[in-house]
Amino acid sequence: MEHECWQNAMQAELQVLENYTWDIVPCPPTVKPIGSKWVFSVKLRSDGFLDQYKARLVALGNKQEYGVDYEETFAPVAKTTTVRTILAIVAS
Repeated sequence: MEHECWQNAMQAELQVLENYTWDIVPCPPTVKPIGSKWVFSVKLRSDGFLDQYKARLVALGNKQEYGVDYEETFAPVAKTTTVRTILAIVAS
């Protein structure tokens, strides 16, 4: 990256990730690390002028193999009726 604005955006993203997201540890020799890539975007204000340059480091999860890199996935989802019932019980 030649432009300083993108380098600053990348540094800001790395600083946030290093402080709040992960701990750097050595990779065991039997484990193949997951790759990553940078995604760049320009944020504009409502009047169309430049607001900021954003850079995000994302994992390449599409390279994972079931049974090798992961065993199962879990995404908790609550049904609307369940949430309403719980809120009604709490409110009464």
